[in-house]
Amino acid sequence: MNHRRITPRLRIQFLGLLMLMGMGALGLRLWWIQVAHGTEWTAQIRGSSQATVRIPSVRGEIKDRNGLALVQNRASYEVDFYLPEMVKGYRERFGSPPLTEYRAIISGMPKDLKEPDIIKVVNDGIIPRLDDLDIARDYNAGQLQRHYRNDTEVPFSYIKDIDFPTMAKFSEHDVGLPGVDIAIKPVRSYVYGALAAHLLGYVGAPDDINREEAKKFTFYQGDVEGKSNIEKSMDEYLRGKPGVRYLRRDAKGVINGVLREDPPKQGSNVFLTLDARIQAIAEEALRAVGRGAAVVVDPNNGNVLAMASVPSFDPNTFIPSIKAKDWKALQKDEGDPLVNRAISALPPGSTFKLITSLAGLRKNLANARFNCGGGVSYGDHFFQCWVAEKHYTHGTLGLIDAIKVSCDSFFYQYGNAAGIQSIDTIGKMLGLGEESGIHLTGEQAGNLPGPEWMQIHHPQERWSQAQTANVSIGQGYTLVSPLQLAMAYVAAANGGICYYPRFVDKVLNQDGSPALDEDGKVAVPQTPRVRADLRNELSREQIDLVRKGLWKVVNEDGGTGGRARLKNVQVAGKTGTAQATDRGHKDTIAWFACFAPFENPKYVVAVMVQGGEHGGSVAGPIATRIIERTLALDEGKFDMKVAWLSPAHKANPFQMIKDVTYHDAGGNLGSNDEENADESQNADAQMAGSDATPDVEPEADSQGKVTRRAPVARAVPVATPRPRNFFERLFGARRQPAPAPTPPPPPRRRGTR
Repeated sequence: MNHRRITPRLRIQFLGLLMLMGMGALGLRLWWIQVAHGTEWTAQIRGSSQATVRIPSVRGEIKDRNGLALVQNRASYEVDFYLPEMVKGYRERFGSPPLTEYRAIISGMPKDLKEPDIIKVVNDGIIPRLDDLDIARDYNAGQLQRHYRNDTEVPFSYIKDIDFPTMAKFSEHDVGLPGVDIAIKPVRSYVYGALAAHLLGYVGAPDDINREEAKKFTFYQGDVEGKSNIEKSMDEYLRGKPGVRYLRRDAKGVINGVLREDPPKQGSNVFLTLDARIQAIAEEALRAVGRGAAVVVDPNNGNVLAMASVPSFDPNTFIPSIKAKDWKALQKDEGDPLVNRAISALPPGSTFKLITSLAGLRKNLANARFNCGGGVSYGDHFFQCWVAEKHYTHGTLGLIDAIKVSCDSFFYQYGNAAGIQSIDTIGKMLGLGEESGIHLTGEQAGNLPGPEWMQIHHPQERWSQAQTANVSIGQGYTLVSPLQLAMAYVAAANGGICYYPRFVDKVLNQDGSPALDEDGKVAVPQTPRVRADLRNELSREQIDLVRKGLWKVVNEDGGTGGRARLKNVQVAGKTGTAQATDRGHKDTIAWFACFAPFENPKYVVAVMVQGGEHGGSVAGPIATRIIERTLALDEGKFDMKVAWLSPAHKANPFQMIKDVTYHDAGGNLGSNDEENADESQNADAQMAGSDATPDVEPEADSQGKVTRRAPVARAVPVATPRPRNFFERLFGARRQPAPAPTPPPPPRRRGTR
């Protein structure tokens, strides 16, 4: 059989055809990748050659009603550890990282897992280099491990708020460590220290991390969140929008520059009704005592102009985080400086007689007269009047004079004649027994007891005339906060309008436009909020009877508030002294609530002092100093400088205070006829609490201690074997192993720190 011989020429032509077809296919493929789908591949290459960093948002400022900034931002430099980058860098330099085992709950079942020993990675691969530069610091290794296990997406803050020398060393030397970075973060600055600390609050790291958002970034730097008071209640408006920084990576994955940056946007500014000058006046006056509170309110709109509480604290201590020892010291302080006493509820004593008086007038008891024989009996209990200890009686009195001398016997009988329902009705109209809704955390509602309240809280007891007698003089289960009492006296000052307290005046965006809520409405309307109007229950003449009684308390001899009398302005007010128990400690509570000027009131002041012997001699002078200086400020006769305040603190905050005197104040114009508290009456105080969990920086543990030790062998970088080429694989040849790199010289010994 004949086979046609294939000539060499035909073979060459066939081979050429195959080559042309191959080149055509290759060209078609190149066109398909580079032209038809070039945009997609370019985007993928760009994405793999860049890293993204989330830049924290910048919070808005908090200002007083005059635009004075009380809370601002400052730049803070931190040394951050990006732990996954550290593990990756360790693997490239030294080989496989050491592992550690731990037990975790997976699908409800315990399971032993392994992970890189991040403590050993940091101590062997990072700390020695930082130690060489003398910038290593002690840290909490347990916290580092928990952070790596639970919050991998977020950098671990190794050194917070570093000082300039440390910053200079980082700038001078190329640290050259994977995962170590200096971050510039905006942190809060409370401009005047402890001034208004209980109102402004503080910020800290969030309790939970938005992991879905964190996955969008290579490096994630989270925002802080408000932990208490205005910082917390207005957090959604104060928070700004985060920015993004795009970093360039080279072929080895090393970051070598910034491509571009979208800067963060600052949040809205919050303007308070607070006047920083009046706040400074109140805080200065209140520092005469160890534990107490003062509230100043505008009776014409319910705006809170000042609210002070002692002892106090410096919120800057919490920024960027509070050290564990400082947090323990605050918690163990017997004066409890974190408590805002202005919104804590305590028995109001005779200041409550304002409510009882209005309740009786509502029942047409304007002309009622009752006799004081030293006390009144209800059931098997004899309720004394405070004058019984002084061995005299008040005799027969009408309402105005009973207010003036604060006769307990009169109000026992007057309150029962009015009835507990009428007392509770007036109390509710004035806002007692419920939270005011002010933008502060931990506010206590207090108690406005009555038959219904008794049935819920003490079902084993029955309401009686004796209970009503107790309530009528502000004792028993009755609890009121200084803020609530101030708002009650606001209604007496202005002739009957009951306002809700306003503390946030407005919220403005950075362009000056009002911030909107989620419904598109103005977040904080600049209009007073009316709770109730006493004029719907009482005539103006009836309200004026009570106002006249309050005027006599201060301005007539024999009144219990004579120490509050001023020379050029008429003050009207009411003293009060009560017994309370604060966390097992028995206290005498001194009160004074007042307003001035009498004819056209501009200010209402309520002062409460724990451990004050009498309301007139302890709380009265404090309130008078606030009123006098605030009115002088309006007239341009006094200039209160707003300056940095250190925390208020007394060595013995539980020392009983007999009277308060200011050395630069004028002489006392009034008499000194003081009422005493009934020691048989004792109520448990409701102190303002907070569920705030600050960002506490734990103390260094044994594994996180940086000590200068004798030179030890460090982890030695290993060369990564290069894959064999085609010919080595084809012929089975093997490359000779490369010699191990020379270990780095041991560090210089510097003496133990």
